[in-house]
Amino acid sequence: MRASHPDLSAARWRKSSYSNGGNNNCVEVADGYPGIVPVRDSKTPDHTPLVVSTHAWQTFIGLVTR
Repeated sequence: MRASHPDLSAARWRKSSYSNGGNNNCVEVADGYPGIVPVRDSKTPDHTPLVVSTHAWQTFIGLVTR
């Protein structure tokens, strides 16, 4: 199921803790959107972010952090 695209103009983006301090090679997520997780590439902050359900994000994180 695809999540809808909310208004993210006031989103507060945070970088992945695995970014190693890099300026342009980071995954960023925005918190505070119930039921969804907006995700973007720090190299292209003006592109439309990917929006996934919280469940899908939790599943993804669980798989990549094993």
